Amino acid sequence: MNQLEALSRHTIVVADTGDVAAIRRAAPRDATTNPSLIQKAAVLDEYRPLVERALADAAKEAGGERERLACFLDRLFVEFGLEILGIVPGRVSTEVDARLSFDTRATLEKARRLIALYEARGIARERVLIKIAATWEGIRAAEQLEREGIRCNLTLLFGFAQAVACAEAKVTLISPFVGRIYDWWKKEKGVADIPIEEDPGVASVARIWCYYKAHGYRTEVMGASFRKVEQIVQLCGCDLLTISPELIDQLRARAGAIEPRLTPALAQARIEASVHLDEASFRWLHNDDPMAEFKLSEGIRLFDRDARRLEDFARARLAGS
Repeated sequence: MNQLEALSRHTIVVADTGDVAAIRRAAPRDATTNPSLIQKAAVLDEYRPLVERALADAAKEAGGERERLACFLDRLFVEFGLEILGIVPGRVSTEVDARLSFDTRATLEKARRLIALYEARGIARERVLIKIAATWEGIRAAEQLEREGIRCNLTLLFGFAQAVACAEAKVTLISPFVGRIYDWWKKEKGVADIPIEEDPGVASVARIWCYYKAHGYRTEVMGASFRKVEQIVQLCGCDLLTISPELIDQLRARAGAIEPRLTPALAQARIEASVHLDEASFRWLHNDDPMAEFKLSEGIRLFDRDARRLEDFARARLAGS
């Protein structure tokens, strides 16, 4: 048995990529995408038909350049999502524009539009997770969308306050980031590495998972953003783990069993008092964590940067069509 097979006995493995060919090789149950991953894939020749279809739809959009560019991004994300859903048996995560992260109303409108595009192509909404940044405004939008039967994946999650607020909003799934937390603390400490038993990213996901299980929250925890296989192994037993194709290949190349580290017994042993957050207490607790506050804002900026690169790419193509 290789370690990918061993991990899959205890945790649902999700492919973290926009590369359809890589997803086909990995054969996961679910897949996640984001603007950065789509931006990398969209420039490859093999995905030109997807880009061309999105451009054709955008060229027919009423209104000016702004409307056509927004249409292009929506259609492109859905085109990639449709390709992925033709491979995986489960769900795909499609992200709302990062620039809407602090606008609840606009996030609701965009999420509904993305779901409508999927449903127009014959995809049931149960197979799509709408990815939304775990800001206070994003969490409120997700809470409303869940009531409408639109399932949500709250991303860019770095702190305990975000996790608590998501659980109380009854979102379907959260994606707490491991690697980006590890990166921040490595830089903060001025070290080349952090021992796996002290890894703050691993510890953050373990704490959230234990808190959810101890208090009976149904929100799924999907560890994300890994830098090394050892971080993945330490979170065996988590509900889901979204893993890059490179790390999936490394797990497949390693032989040996993996025992679950996250267990019901651990959740009970680590039980902590239940927390309830309104907007003021959420903002205080989140901003009291410098790492979480910085990494959330940075993540939004980076996703926005890659969305703008896609827009520049589309602008040039639309001008030539």
